[in-house]
Amino acid sequence: MATITSSSFAKALWPGVNAWYGKAYTEYPVEHDKLFEKFSSTRAWEEDVGMSSFGLLAVKNEAQGIGYDTEKQGFTTRYTHVVYALGFTVSREIFEDDQYDIVGQRKAQGLAFSARQTKETVAANVYNRAFNSSYTFGDGDELLSSSRPNIAGGTWSNIIATAADVSEAALEQAFIDIAGFTTDRGLKIAVKPQSIIVPKEIDFEVNKIMKTEYEVGTANNTVNIVRGRFPGGIIVNHYLTDTDAWFIRTNAPHGMKHFERRADQFDMDNDFDTENAKFKVTGRYSFGMTDPRGIYGSAGA
Repeated sequence: MATITSSSFAKALWPGVNAWYGKAYTEYPVEHDKLFEKFSSTRAWEEDVGMSSFGLLAVKNEAQGIGYDTEKQGFTTRYTHVVYALGFTVSREIFEDDQYDIVGQRKAQGLAFSARQTKETVAANVYNRAFNSSYTFGDGDELLSSSRPNIAGGTWSNIIATAADVSEAALEQAFIDIAGFTTDRGLKIAVKPQSIIVPKEIDFEVNKIMKTEYEVGTANNTVNIVRGRFPGGIIVNHYLTDTDAWFIRTNAPHGMKHFERRADQFDMDNDFDTENAKFKVTGRYSFGMTDPRGIYGSAGA
């Protein structure tokens, strides 16, 4: 186990250093809470179980019996909470002799920074792997797919038919597709877009599209129909790795979910024999998706 000793920070033992740099950076505000709905958990894992719905009523002819439908259990999504942890150890001597308090307090602050960055990265990776068939959910498909299975049979899609960069036309198609979401038995449901999630690389482009009053990029005196249609606004996430992929969260319940089993916890202790000081942070949580109707998107062109 590596230990931070006097030789690791020799300059910290002497006066005369004007500044220590490399740690004191401004962080982005919390971003993962815009990607998921948060829940608490008291178990090792949580499961969401789908269920089929009834179909349309059938015509009942005179003197004939009523037809009876049935429901059944559907796809199961399990959220297994993972422990994330990191720590560091410093010798008693460097802890005592440090002239600038960079080894104790500042390194503990650095550990908190790492914990926050880890949670943001884990959350964003659910989106970063949206088109990767190695990462699947309860129905056996990746986050975005054109062949999602229905409980009652058949398939449906929560991805744009032809991969496209974000544009006015692509967003109009997204609204049409989302308005066409149904139950597994084909009954129409009022699912609506709530927010659009984009990487920093297309922040300016999507803002131009969403904030232009008339048709984007033309001299046409035609209203921009997608303007103002995202009540949750534009969400720029700095942890997304695909530079042209974009996502839309909808108002479908039980879509993108985050379970917190244990909040980030910071602890410190001393080793009896070495007198080294030990600092650590641990957290236990999970991120995922239950109902694919809660998300829609494109990988970009």
